Amino acid sequence: MRLVEGEMRDGAMRGRASRRGVGGGSLGLGVVLALASLAPTASAQAPTVEKVEPPNWWANHSINPVRVLIRGRHLAGARVECPRLACGAVKVNAQGTYAFVDVRIAPSTRPGDYPLTLRTTSGSVKAPFTISAQLPVMGRFQGFGVDDVVYLLMPDRFANGDTTNDRTPKSPNILDRTKARYYHGGDLAGVRQKLPYLKQLGITAIWMNPIYDNNDGTDTLEVYDKQPTTGYHGYGATDFYAVDEHLGTMAEFRALVDDAHKAGIKVVLDMVANHSGPYHPWVKDAPTPTWFHGTQARHPDNTWQTWTLANPYAADTLRRATLDGWFINILPDLNQDDPEVSRYIIQNTLWWVGMSGMDGIRQDTWPYVPVKFWRDWMGAIKKQYPTLRVVGEVFDGDPAMIRFFEGTNSTPGGVKTGVDYLFDFPLYYPIRDAFINGKPIKGIAQMLMRDHLYDKPDALMPFLGLHDVSRFMGEKGATTDGLKLAFTTVLTTRGTPLVYYGDEIAIPGGPDPDNRRDFPGGWTGDARDAFEASGRTAEQQAVWQHVHTLLRTRAAQPDLRRARTEHLAVTEQQFVFRRGAVVVAMNNDSTAATITVPGAVRGTDVLGACAAAEISGARSTLRLPARASCVFVP
Repeated sequence: MRLVEGEMRDGAMRGRASRRGVGGGSLGLGVVLALASLAPTASAQAPTVEKVEPPNWWANHSINPVRVLIRGRHLAGARVECPRLACGAVKVNAQGTYAFVDVRIAPSTRPGDYPLTLRTTSGSVKAPFTISAQLPVMGRFQGFGVDDVVYLLMPDRFANGDTTNDRTPKSPNILDRTKARYYHGGDLAGVRQKLPYLKQLGITAIWMNPIYDNNDGTDTLEVYDKQPTTGYHGYGATDFYAVDEHLGTMAEFRALVDDAHKAGIKVVLDMVANHSGPYHPWVKDAPTPTWFHGTQARHPDNTWQTWTLANPYAADTLRRATLDGWFINILPDLNQDDPEVSRYIIQNTLWWVGMSGMDGIRQDTWPYVPVKFWRDWMGAIKKQYPTLRVVGEVFDGDPAMIRFFEGTNSTPGGVKTGVDYLFDFPLYYPIRDAFINGKPIKGIAQMLMRDHLYDKPDALMPFLGLHDVSRFMGEKGATTDGLKLAFTTVLTTRGTPLVYYGDEIAIPGGPDPDNRRDFPGGWTGDARDAFEASGRTAEQQAVWQHVHTLLRTRAAQPDLRRARTEHLAVTEQQFVFRRGAVVVAMNNDSTAATITVPGAVRGTDVLGACAAAEISGARSTLRLPARASCVFVP
């Protein structure tokens, strides 16, 4: 929908049909028609504006001037007038559909509306633009770290707090809870309403999938089992400056952030700098010729060979296939080497932060974007919001790959990205091997041994499940005993632990999209409400209580968050380690085990599985039940 219709230049289509000519005669009809043919036609050539990005900015911001992208029609040759701001560096693309303009904002500029005027030989049009008041810093932009526990949730699958946005006039036909790849109705209002549940569980930060506006209809390009999909997950943006209407509004997002902060919960938002959705207007009409790597009709397909990025012997062509290729041959790959693209993404990131007051970012598909861009992107974030934190997704089980992308590592060319945290995929795999497949628990200790490769092992985010892999309880051989052992590992090891929504009640689920089931009780009319203890089965409640106890203990014991780790005993199926004064013991065997460790293990097991240790001199004997864990707190 167009925001503003173009106005014809004053007098362009005005005048009399006849005039007094030389000698007092009338102007002939033929001359009038000839003159009329030279005048521009309003409907064909008057400039129009359809979208302004960003729609607003701030005075006293680290980015000044801000680069404004205006989408419209008939913008060729436009000059931009900014009566109360300073505008410059105007650039219009060859099609006349996009105009770039630098808008400089004086420090004393007061909040309000400051429309820009685009003027061509055919007319003028207003482009709405606003100067906003900056949010107070106190209590916002907090970052996150080892003192936190992050809870990953998909807003569409967590809770439906506002049924009025289920079927909107803009996109009425893509909600169906019986279809796993359609919208289900969860929203920001639902997350907001369930903050007390998260607080009770012991969560201190939530990470939500992207909330960008996605396609209004079904996706007939990304098809599975001959069935179209939808953008319920948020990763196929059609508008990077809008909240998806099924999830809510920017005002609702800010209210969620504010309420979360009041509850002592931080907010981390997922972002995507690698690609847009295939239905973004850019795909048919790009702002610059190099906005994407290729076009929808002709582009490189991604080879997924991220190891080539760290390979010192790889030819550049090998790396480019990974950096430039379109995901699943569908998702348009943004070209961050185009300065306009780079600037757009950086500003968009800062806009979301500044509009909401959120605390952190999870950045999708980290390896598939040039490290030079990440360096610039991180630098811009830290300049404006120095306490904000970013975790990047490097989906790889090789510690050498995680090390390569660590923010302190010098990649080829001496580039350090500065990213704060990375997900601990290397630890994820032995956790699942041990506690689902019965492989030696020793594999976990052996993977932790590789921490020597990292500059900052504490800057990793361990987890046992997330939205891109099958649920723990969806794997063959999984049991709740194994799940509890996995949770003990994740919640007591170094780093900032992650909990995937529903794992705390042992929700099952296979590969995507089955791993994204609705949280029971998030919808009116659900058979049971697992947000309440009364709505959980005995088995679910046992897992929930296990997680709750671990989180409560972790919060009360700084040693479990910050103390040095010391491995005391490692056998095929037993693992005992100390963090400060706290000792964690796990037995992955199907039979009870007795194990002796150096030092005095004092205190009681907060999980209630083990008796007190038997201390004799400088050694302690622990008696561990089958497939159980114990956390001894003095």
